[in-house]
Amino acid sequence: MTRLECAAACGAGALDPERPQHLCACGSPLLARYDLPALARTWSRDALRDRPATLWRYREVLPAAAGGAPVSLGEGFTPLTHATRLGAELGMDRLYVKDESANPTNSFKARGLSVAVTRARDLGARTLSVPSAGNAGNALAAYAAQAGLAARIFMPRDVKEPFIRECELYGADVTLVDGLITDAGRLAATQAAEAGWYDVSTLKEPYRIEGKKTMAYELAEQLDWEWPEWFIYPTGGGTGIVGMWKAFAELEELGWMPRGRRPHLVAVQASGCAPIVRAFAAGAERAVFWTGAQTVADGLRVPAAIGDFLILQALRDSGGTAIAVDDDRMVAAMRELGRCEGISAAPEGGATLCALRTLLQQGVIDRADRVVLFNTGGALKYLELLRP
Repeated sequence: MTRLECAAACGAGALDPERPQHLCACGSPLLARYDLPALARTWSRDALRDRPATLWRYREVLPAAAGGAPVSLGEGFTPLTHATRLGAELGMDRLYVKDESANPTNSFKARGLSVAVTRARDLGARTLSVPSAGNAGNALAAYAAQAGLAARIFMPRDVKEPFIRECELYGADVTLVDGLITDAGRLAATQAAEAGWYDVSTLKEPYRIEGKKTMAYELAEQLDWEWPEWFIYPTGGGTGIVGMWKAFAELEELGWMPRGRRPHLVAVQASGCAPIVRAFAAGAERAVFWTGAQTVADGLRVPAAIGDFLILQALRDSGGTAIAVDDDRMVAAMRELGRCEGISAAPEGGATLCALRTLLQQGVIDRADRVVLFNTGGALKYLELLRP
């Protein structure tokens, strides 16, 4: 890593990654940059062959950990399941599920927090804070415990109890806030600023993106360095889409993947909270705050995303789309993923299957296409949704 740059290219210039940095002076997220031309001369895909099956196998394009020891619980390199039975029901031979429930703390949030906590520790942070709808709080609490750091988690008061108890299991301090994730975020930011805590909110620091981007590196490797036609991704704060779009460019510059052919990205949101879908349909560059956000999928109940312009740009540049699905269909799809493939899917994962069905019916996706669905978390924290 050589520098940090404004994602909005506001002209602020490079920022020093050896100092704590959060947002650009213009209020936009910061992105980590690497000396990729130099890496391309010395680092080949063959170097991955004997490395541990964690996201840190891609350490050359991750923020270096002091002393070479990242804060890790074995995150990453999650299963890519060829969903043959489900595919047969849909008339598809090339349907895959990237199952992020296999990560520590049962969700994809482990990726971003492993990298962010590693970097925060190396920059001298002692107390970390985050607003969370559930899974990010669990992951921060676990990685902070591994690093010997204090964790302060701010959650909406109506968050599901398993999320609260897991944070407490890892020794984190939990504050319940009236309202939505945005309300929790405001309180977290205020208290962090007053107390000098290190804020690891989504896209308000540069390193959670770096952990999330490794999903694209893994998929390239798991699919023998050939992109599928479609990635279908559940989208709340959108760090995964932003990170993977960044990874596509890095892989091309490294010479590991061909230029000019990337997966089409689909952002899936809940009908009761779909600011990205609405902005995409309107041709807008930014999303408008979604009033009255409501959905059973906690990770999708994000009425405003600081990286909305980055998500929308990635969708459009990839030739993708954005789609909203109803809660009852998500829950039915959770059951279908379990019944057909033995996958423990959160409602966010179920939402991707709903989106696929709709896009097949609309003719947007061809049944011969190779498609990857992202199951971003497991069903165990959502068991009340599965009661008869």
